[in-house]
Amino acid sequence: MRRMNWSRTVIYTILFFVSLAVLIPLLNLLALSFSSPERVNELSGLGILPKGFSLINYEIILSNPLILKSIGNSVFITIVGTLVNLTLTALTAYVLARTNFVGKNVVLIFLIAIMVFEPSMITEYLLVKNLGLLDTYASLILYKAINVYYLFILMRFFQEIPESLIEAARIDGAGHLQIFAKIVLPLSKPALATLTLFYGVYHWNEYFRATIYLTDPGKWPLQVVLRQFVVTQDNTTMLAGTDMSAELLASLDFGSLQASTIIIAVVPLLLLYPLILKYFTKGTMDGGEKD
Repeated sequence: MRRMNWSRTVIYTILFFVSLAVLIPLLNLLALSFSSPERVNELSGLGILPKGFSLINYEIILSNPLILKSIGNSVFITIVGTLVNLTLTALTAYVLARTNFVGKNVVLIFLIAIMVFEPSMITEYLLVKNLGLLDTYASLILYKAINVYYLFILMRFFQEIPESLIEAARIDGAGHLQIFAKIVLPLSKPALATLTLFYGVYHWNEYFRATIYLTDPGKWPLQVVLRQFVVTQDNTTMLAGTDMSAELLASLDFGSLQASTIIIAVVPLLLLYPLILKYFTKGTMDGGEKD
């Protein structure tokens, strides 16, 4: 018992310091974003409490029409893209995991080849161009509409559903669509929640292909605007369209503006985790079989 207590103490201590290493930079950015411009220099790299309190950084950011538009673009791309991903991945996983058809092994080998040998960026760009998807949201939404790695994860989960449940549904006259919608999907909430998180985070954080395929700044997602401001230090992007006075703009600290922009980009993901986390602890057969 004493040895177990010591081991738990060591584990909890390690986890505590790891949590601090993750939280302190985020809390420092949060404190920096809420600090008054004239006192922001008083905040150290380990400070987690704002120096003074001001919402001026968020007022400037949210008064920028380009940033507001980019937030809406990111929300649209993330929601629609994730729905497309989940729908196509789940349908494909069901067909490959729960049905038998001629050439199934060939399809699986082809999918493995796609996962191992991805096309080059030039090939991908030419395909998007030939399909007429340049400067459209579809170029981001349809990219990797089915992630092969996630597809195999979901296939494995579908295969764990007992055949007795499927056979019982077939005896009752259910077809593949009814089995998929009323048995397979309800029993696969943990796997679907995981893929929702993976796909959602990917779409929300996408910026590389957006910079290549989207030339209209009005269609840029938030991450592209964030990169424009934080990485390239282009302050004109952040201040464009604001109705603040020149004196106020001159007194601003651009480091705190950058911190505020990063917080806005991170908060939606932090809100998504608690909503999905409850499904991670559920087993495959929760509620699936009766005694």
